[in-house]
Amino acid sequence: MSPLQRKYVDLIRDATSKWANWDPPIAIKVGAFGKLDRVTGELEVHGNVYEAEFQETLDKIDPTLRLKLQQHPPVAGPVEDDFIISSSGAQKRAFSVAPGIDIMGLATASLKADFQFSQGKRDALLVMHSPRMEYFPPSAVLEQLYHIPALADMYLVTSVFTCPAFSLYLSDKSGEKISLALIASAPIIPSVAPLGPNASFSTGIDWWTDASRGILRKGASKEGEYVFTPLYGLKKRGGWIKKIFRNGDQKQHGRSSEEELWVDVDAPWEPLDEDGEEDPIDVDGSSCPDTFG
Repeated sequence: MSPLQRKYVDLIRDATSKWANWDPPIAIKVGAFGKLDRVTGELEVHGNVYEAEFQETLDKIDPTLRLKLQQHPPVAGPVEDDFIISSSGAQKRAFSVAPGIDIMGLATASLKADFQFSQGKRDALLVMHSPRMEYFPPSAVLEQLYHIPALADMYLVTSVFTCPAFSLYLSDKSGEKISLALIASAPIIPSVAPLGPNASFSTGIDWWTDASRGILRKGASKEGEYVFTPLYGLKKRGGWIKKIFRNGDQKQHGRSSEEELWVDVDAPWEPLDEDGEEDPIDVDGSSCPDTFG
């Protein structure tokens, strides 16, 4: 499963410049830092800059490295429209189901679509229902963290997308078509609380799909809680920026913007074949299977 998992992560990264979480129920938090597993594409989290343990570690290294991150917690953005991400070979189509399928709530589902995948190649699909982005507050945290030696060779999570329902899919190269919809499920009524004028219960949501070939993972919070993290932004520390000043064209080392201090992370693997195995390409464009492994 590991190479296919890596293939999914790679395809979503190509489409968004962000990193896909193969296990969205496992939370990834803003401020987490670690390394990418080259085989699976998973982020191996070593810690979080907002945790007290991180400051305690810094105190042991250099007591002068006092961060003020608690004054600048992650920002939670507004709830966004449903977000659909697909690699280049996945084409969204008008929704239709086979005759004879009668699923309660399917006709009125607000999120539903068909997806046609290419034959002979794998493609990835990620659907997030009502996602919300969390991120570092601008101009408050990243410059502080740039000076921390412990983060010099680490990757830093600078933003995450959370949602109450997700579905991800990796096609199997057969050129399949799948239908996908998020429908309201039956009400969830407390079994012990008496029903009265102030009684409450959750309606819930759930996924319906006819996918049967590729790899499908999906989840939905019955309470509508933001418990899934399907996508996150990852940065690494950049270099010092040379600035040129007009007075005598004097050059000195300086810093520019957060975008230059912290840059996007490149994939730690060679180009992948359709099954997620590394497929290095020589300078003349030909494969070099004997060069690696």
